[in-house]
Amino acid sequence: MLDIDAINQMDCDAFVAYLGPVFENSPWVAQRSWQKRPFADVEALHGAMFGQILARDTASKVEFLGAHPDLAGKEAKQGRMTAESTVEQGTAGLDSLAGHEMALIDDLNRRYRARHGFPFIVCVRHYTKAGIFTEFKHRIGRETDAELVEALRQIANISRYRLGALVKEAQEVITPAA
Repeated sequence: MLDIDAINQMDCDAFVAYLGPVFENSPWVAQRSWQKRPFADVEALHGAMFGQILARDTASKVEFLGAHPDLAGKEAKQGRMTAESTVEQGTAGLDSLAGHEMALIDDLNRRYRARHGFPFIVCVRHYTKAGIFTEFKHRIGRETDAELVEALRQIANISRYRLGALVKEAQEVITPAA
């Protein structure tokens, strides 16, 4: 775990290697954020990184969302999720679903993607397994524009937790919003 001063002094390759996993399968976020150094604190770091996503057009945001795995989906079943996603999904018990739960989540993943064009994204640390299923069912029926905003809000929370695991000051400063 490094402090913000050490992060500010990293060269671009080290910065991307260390902070690239903060945003799922999108090291470009860290790469483009590096040039914004120095960061006053972890909130400024998160703001610079998340700002890279928010500055993109809608099609690029949808592409970014597409880099995320389905909950308990094929990536999980094949052991191809990032270490971060594996741990996060495990905190909500998504790594040990019963047969009927697996069938339900597969159906929800399929329906959600068909409706919105990107995977269902939720900060699993904010929900129980039952709460995730409830949220999934609720959000399938929403308008896609609202879901895009919600998915990005969820990613803001996820990335704050991930930064909290990497930056010393983050444990005291970053308290993800519900």
